[in-house]
Amino acid sequence: MASFPSVSVIITTRNEEKNILNCIQSIEIQTYPRDNIELIIVDNNSADKTKEIAKRFTDKVYNFGPERAAQRNLGMKEAKGEYVLYLDADMILSRDLIKESVSLCQNGGFIALYIPEKIRGEGFWIRVRDFERSFYNATCIDAVRFGRRDKFLEIGGFDETLNGPEDWDFDRRINRAGKTGITNSILFHNESGFNLKRYLDKKEYYAISFRRYAEKWGKKDPIIKKQLGFGYRYFGVFLEKGKWKRLLMHPILALSMYFLRIKVGIIFLKEKR
Repeated sequence: MASFPSVSVIITTRNEEKNILNCIQSIEIQTYPRDNIELIIVDNNSADKTKEIAKRFTDKVYNFGPERAAQRNLGMKEAKGEYVLYLDADMILSRDLIKESVSLCQNGGFIALYIPEKIRGEGFWIRVRDFERSFYNATCIDAVRFGRRDKFLEIGGFDETLNGPEDWDFDRRINRAGKTGITNSILFHNESGFNLKRYLDKKEYYAISFRRYAEKWGKKDPIIKKQLGFGYRYFGVFLEKGKWKRLLMHPILALSMYFLRIKVGIIFLKEKR
């Protein structure tokens, strides 16, 4: 790579003092030149030491809300980088992630990239969550995280009327704007404090926005049918492109994953009433 374009990393936070340091430190040790990485923190009224920790690494710490979409949009408006990477505070970058992402976009003509995630933590349900997440990479259940800032702004950023499916909505619009790809480097997503009740409560909170998202694109839209329909979410995404073999290789994880999917499905059925 002859040159090193600037990259703005935007981290949205709210009471993340337990996670933010690990996230920032993974940015600090990237193999990409640190002087070409701009760090932006957009915090939503944290009552803990999140902002205090962040200010040790950057003076670009903002307080904004009310939800993640608005935080990300502010970050993109304040960013100066040619490229943008948006993260949650509980994510940790593999060391070559930014370097590879810039190289793919520069040399492959991609305007945005998916980044595979590995769920990190301890306990059986973490293994189940990691198993489930591994099926989603670069599918319509996934969403891009890295890309050209000008293209992100060109499509209008994130829809601030959505909370939960704003990632899917953004992903659909960026895919219409140009070619997308996927990295080999991964993101570690820290769910060490995984709690089944909190997980389901969060899904219930997001469910309210999924109806609005479906109405925006039309319930007969083919991608909406995949993302919110029974066939693809419970079978298609796990069976396509030979992925069904992994279900057979890990029957306990597969059954437990379906237990989670059924519990989430019940929540969405209640919301549709």
